[in-house]
Amino acid sequence: MAKDNQQRRSISLATGVAIAVFLLLFYMGVTKQNTGGNSAPDTPLNSKPLKASVVLRGDSGVTGKLKIVQDGHWNPVHITGKITGLTPNALRGFHIHALGDLSNGCMSTGTHFNPFGKTHGAPEDAERHVGDLGNVQSDKDGVADIDIRDNLISLYGVYSILGRSFIVHTGTDDLGRGGHEDSKTTGHAGGRAACGVIGIAEDDI
Repeated sequence: MAKDNQQRRSISLATGVAIAVFLLLFYMGVTKQNTGGNSAPDTPLNSKPLKASVVLRGDSGVTGKLKIVQDGHWNPVHITGKITGLTPNALRGFHIHALGDLSNGCMSTGTHFNPFGKTHGAPEDAERHVGDLGNVQSDKDGVADIDIRDNLISLYGVYSILGRSFIVHTGTDDLGRGGHEDSKTTGHAGGRAACGVIGIAEDDI
């Protein structure tokens, strides 16, 4: 009798495993069919690398180009590029703003991208806007070489930075620590020297 019960339990376990495997394979087949064999950009567990680019322009003479790469949903975003026309040997605020609207130049890009309602801070702070990337450092020629990795911004999902804007400011971001009236909202970073919309790029950028 005990042997029969053990056999029935073994059969039930094997049946359960077989059903689970079938459902998994069925789900994978449906996903592949619906996406043409590729996962959607915001699929967390099987996402392909995404790339974006930005051309920065403004009325101040500041210009630049940025390349943005994220190798999967949970990996950091890597931003590289060069910005010219800056004040020599200076720190200048560098943020992502919520809108990609350049209809009124850099002024129509909205405020810092802040979907979680945080106060302004440094990139390494737990309390920061998603768009808070601190400052860029220019050299004696007013050129800033950009090489930033950030774990909070993303090219994937509902909080993607795609279609939003990068802003280079005329002043230094005090990272929320300056004690000014706007330190906790903008970092007292001053006006908007240059801006550009974050757009999807080809693989060979």
